[in-house]
Amino acid sequence: MVEKAQRNNIMLAFFTLVAAVIIVSVIGFFTLGKGPEIIQGQAEATEYRVSSKVPGRILKFFVTEGDKVKAGDTVAILEAPDVMAKLLQAQAAEQAAQALNEKALKGTRSEQLQAAFEMWQKAKAGLEIAEKSYNRVNRLFEAGVMTAQKRDEAKAQYDAMKATERAAHAQYTMAKNGAQREDKAAAAAQVERAKGAVAEVSSYIAETYLIAAADGEVTEIFPKAGELVGTGAPIMNIALMNDMWVTFNVREDFLKDFTVGGEIKAYVPALEKDIVLKVTYMKDLGTYAAWKATKTTGQFDLKTFEVKARPEQPIENLRPGMSAIIEK
Repeated sequence: MVEKAQRNNIMLAFFTLVAAVIIVSVIGFFTLGKGPEIIQGQAEATEYRVSSKVPGRILKFFVTEGDKVKAGDTVAILEAPDVMAKLLQAQAAEQAAQALNEKALKGTRSEQLQAAFEMWQKAKAGLEIAEKSYNRVNRLFEAGVMTAQKRDEAKAQYDAMKATERAAHAQYTMAKNGAQREDKAAAAAQVERAKGAVAEVSSYIAETYLIAAADGEVTEIFPKAGELVGTGAPIMNIALMNDMWVTFNVREDFLKDFTVGGEIKAYVPALEKDIVLKVTYMKDLGTYAAWKATKTTGQFDLKTFEVKARPEQPIENLRPGMSAIIEK
C-alpha cells in the first residue's frame, strides 16, 4: 500500500509539472509574441551662440535662462577697460593728425612769412652794396690803381651775395606758397588713418554690448556675472523656437514608410497627442550605427538612417528634447 501511494504521488507530481509547463508555454505564446516596433525620435530646435569679439568681464546680464528675447535686444554687457584706454589713445592721435592737417591747409604763419620777407630784403640790400663795391673796385683795377687781389675779393663777395639773395628769395616764396601738394595729401591721409583707428576701437566697444541676433528663447547661460571671458567665448545659447524639427533614427528595413516630402504621424507623450510631420532629410549614419545580424545564415547587417521631419503647422507647447513615438 505504501509503495502504491508513493507511485501515485510521483505520478501526480509529474502530471502537475507537465501541466504547469504547458500553461506557462501557452501564456508565453499569447503574451510574449512579437509586439509593435517602436521608433522614438526627439524634438530639436536651431540654436545660436551669443559671444563677443573682445575679452572682458561680465558686467551685467539682462536675461535669465528661459527668457524670450527679440532681435536687437541687449542680453549682457562686458566691462573692457583696456579697450576704453585704446579708444582714448586713438582719439588723441586723431586730434594730432587733424591739427597737422589744418596747419598744412592754412600754410605758413604770417609771422614766419614776414620774417622770410625781411630776410630777402636784407639779402637784396647786401647784394646792391656788394655790386656797387665790385663795380668801384673793378674801375680802379682797370685804371691800374687797385690790385687784382682786391678785385677778385670784391667779385667773390658779390657772387656770394647773389647766392644769398636767391636763397632768401626761395625761402620767402616757399613760405608764401605754404605746404606742398604732397604734404597736404599726406596730412589728409594721416587724418583718415586716425579716423579709421578710432572707428575700429569704437567697433570693439560696441562689441561689449551683446545683442540677440534673432527672436528666440535663452536656453543656457555659461559664465556668471563678474567672470572673465575670452575672445569668441560663448556667453549663452538662444533657441529659435519657431524653427523646430524631430529627428528619428530608423533601421533601414523600416524606411519604406519614410520618403522625403512624405507625411508621417507621431505621438508626443508630453503633449498626449498625435502630430503630423513632413520628412525633409534622410541620411545614413554610417557603419558605426549598423544593426548586426543575429544569425549568419540568410541574414545581413541593417544600417541606421537619420530622418528629420518638420511640423507642417506650429505645434503649441512643443519643446526641444520632447520625445515623439512612431509605432510599426
